[in-house]
Amino acid sequence: MRVSKHRALFGTLGVITVLGAAAAGTTAAAATAASPAAAQRITTAQVWASTADGTDKLTSLAPVQFSTAPSTVPTVVVDPTQTFQTMQGFGASITDASASVLYTLPTAERAQVMASLFSPTTGDDLDYLRQPIGGTDMVATAPYTYDDLPAGQTDYAMKDFSVAHDQAQILPLLREAEQLNPRIQIMATPWSPPAWMKTSDSLIGGRLIATPQMYRSYALYLLKFIEAYQADGVHVNALTIQNEPQNRTSDTYPGTDMPSWQEAAVIEDLGPMLQAAHLHVAIYGYDHNWAEDPTNITGTPSDELMDVNDYPQQLLSSPAAKWITGIAEHCYYGDPSDMTTLHDEFPNKLIDETECSGSESADPADTFSDTLQWDARNLEIGSTRNWSSTVVNWDLALNPQGGPHVGGCGTCTGIVTVGPGDTVSNDAEYYALGQLSRFVQPGAVRIGSTSFGTTDWNGEVEDVTFQNPDGSTVLVAHNEADNPQAFSVQEGDQRFTYTLPTYSIVTFVWHGDLAGRHPLQQVSPTGWTATANPATTGADAVANAVDGDASTRYSTDTGQAAGQYLQVDFGKRIPARQVVFDTGASTGDYPRGYVAEVSADGTHWKTVIADGVGTGQFTTLDLDGSPIQYVRVTLTGSSGSWWSTADVRAYVASGGRG
Repeated sequence: MRVSKHRALFGTLGVITVLGAAAAGTTAAAATAASPAAAQRITTAQVWASTADGTDKLTSLAPVQFSTAPSTVPTVVVDPTQTFQTMQGFGASITDASASVLYTLPTAERAQVMASLFSPTTGDDLDYLRQPIGGTDMVATAPYTYDDLPAGQTDYAMKDFSVAHDQAQILPLLREAEQLNPRIQIMATPWSPPAWMKTSDSLIGGRLIATPQMYRSYALYLLKFIEAYQADGVHVNALTIQNEPQNRTSDTYPGTDMPSWQEAAVIEDLGPMLQAAHLHVAIYGYDHNWAEDPTNITGTPSDELMDVNDYPQQLLSSPAAKWITGIAEHCYYGDPSDMTTLHDEFPNKLIDETECSGSESADPADTFSDTLQWDARNLEIGSTRNWSSTVVNWDLALNPQGGPHVGGCGTCTGIVTVGPGDTVSNDAEYYALGQLSRFVQPGAVRIGSTSFGTTDWNGEVEDVTFQNPDGSTVLVAHNEADNPQAFSVQEGDQRFTYTLPTYSIVTFVWHGDLAGRHPLQQVSPTGWTATANPATTGADAVANAVDGDASTRYSTDTGQAAGQYLQVDFGKRIPARQVVFDTGASTGDYPRGYVAEVSADGTHWKTVIADGVGTGQFTTLDLDGSPIQYVRVTLTGSSGSWWSTADVRAYVASGGRG
């Protein structure tokens, strides 16, 4: 684990006043447990908010009403016919440090804290834990593994293997977490193999010794860990082979330089071992940043050059891929969109965001605000909009000094802070995670929703939407601006308008199966192209109109004039019933006058609107379903306003082929 360069602005954490977790959690649980009959009465959305100034912390606010009235503010379009990844869960890690600080509390107080974190009815409903296999930098005394031996000794058969270290605090906490939330899943990750397995003969630095015997022994070590935890009443659902395998500068805490070919070799031994033991444990690869840190690239050995910004791809192109369920990624370098790039290359593999630590701000008074905003943009919304099926922070609990720790991170923040004394404060991560974990159920599917904000902060509203197994819909929105922002949410023919507080993350939950309100199904824009006059480039390039991303746009970058046009090629003929040209957040940039045409071959055109006049964010062309490949809108009037299109969407009849 390393602190992100773009999180280094955080300072020392101050004590935060804690709201009653029980009240917020109970309200959330009641909302998600609505009866089927009640779920059909879709008139309101329930609202919960957390704000960077701490005024609201998972606060239940007045519900908002749906209506069919038109909206005059930027409108997010929710589309349940467009589905993406299935969610697995949200959580953190019960590190050795976390366990030690929790055990400083009296038994009753510790139980209250655990309930506030894991209970589905009175807490944050955390249901995904990434557990270290052995020690990390976040330890109370010293790093360790489960087969530490004196120098010069070996134990290929794992005769000395033992998880006794974890039986005092970590395993009891894991069992307690599972009792509170039986849906919990656990992913396990080692920071280092035992020192006798490594070229450095140390937990710090070095590589796994490159022999078939050592690969098998290390695979056996991981298998023994899973079996030992299972014998102690803790089921491991998934594991990775090495934490941050390209971090070769962990000179103060456990770490291992493990090239992709070594990781693949271990997986090829481990996969059959798990199968033979009848253990249904998923294997994830990589477990490092969204993109490779330049400092790691600079230090790349000559035999690892193929891994530079290509480590997951190397793994998933190797014979080991048959055993790999997905790829695990961290937040400390790169952008969440890097996960979408990987998904597009390997759409059948899962992607999990498995580690991201908050960090103290330069000014302690800013830590809560900085963390809430950064996490809202990049984790709660940024990661999930980019195919991650988990959002996992780092330490579950730390002391006010960000420890205990041995080397490594000295500025980390946890989900909660324990101390001074027996006091416990919920950190920003508690509220940011809770805005999803309390409402997005395991098995929920992310569904389509337009979003105008970006992870690098553009001041617009950013959002993500899920449909739960019980039929409820959850939309999480983040206001990136330094002023309140009004926006609308539209599903089918209904919408609501809401003003998001400054620097807030807000969750909306509504119930009911709106399938009957969706006679149209959106067509994926994959393979679409566009041409335009004027053919602008750069930030407002024409390709932005068909990239499926409403935070980018095509714009004329000049006033509207007759003859300007935007033409879209769907790449194949589709039986379109509707095409929508969406201005996105630039709601004033609609066409003042236009002609709309469609074509099946690009040569013969049919006019579908001869004298159109735009009136707001959406310019909608209703069509008869005849197969077309091209659509073109040409301006007929002039205006000092630019003409902008953030998103072009095409729809066919539900069940139709697009």
